[in-house]
Amino acid sequence: MIRRAFLNRSLALLAALPFANLPFAAKAQATDPENTLFMELEWGRVVIAMRPDLAPRHVARIKELTRKGFYDGVVFHRVIRGFMAQTGDPTGTGGGGSGQKLMAEFNNERHVRGTVSMARTNDPNSADSQFFICLDAAPHLDRQYTAWGKVVSGMEFVDNIKKGAPGTGQVSNPDKIIRMRVAADVK
Repeated sequence: MIRRAFLNRSLALLAALPFANLPFAAKAQATDPENTLFMELEWGRVVIAMRPDLAPRHVARIKELTRKGFYDGVVFHRVIRGFMAQTGDPTGTGGGGSGQKLMAEFNNERHVRGTVSMARTNDPNSADSQFFICLDAAPHLDRQYTAWGKVVSGMEFVDNIKKGAPGTGQVSNPDKIIRMRVAADVK
């Protein structure tokens, strides 16, 4: 009985580790500074493990924009409770971007809580700079949007992002990304 209690407690502690529920590839990349993003929010740091094995062009573009400071100060313009938080539009309207469209890199990564994926229009090849973080599972997005990362730490800070109006998710006086950096660039 004591061994079973010890084993159950040990398994519970392992499951609580930040990387415990990630697939092996995400665990490996979460420790790769070149493929890790630090997104600073008002409440703390969100760590995103990028997945170049799933979406190499999208990851390369996100890193390029991040290194230019593109995401610094950008708001979460659309946030739907129980669904997702969207950012990446420098105009804050939902209609802006960096001006460079990306070819879709749809993959088999599931859209579960913490998945980071590209926003797009009805055109599959219209992703630009906008991305969203899933607040809960969204299986209807699987293989329809380019998933390129996973939040491995700080999801509680993502949960704090101000939610938008029911239906549209449009946010008045929205929260913003204070700063976003590639971990390899942080001294």
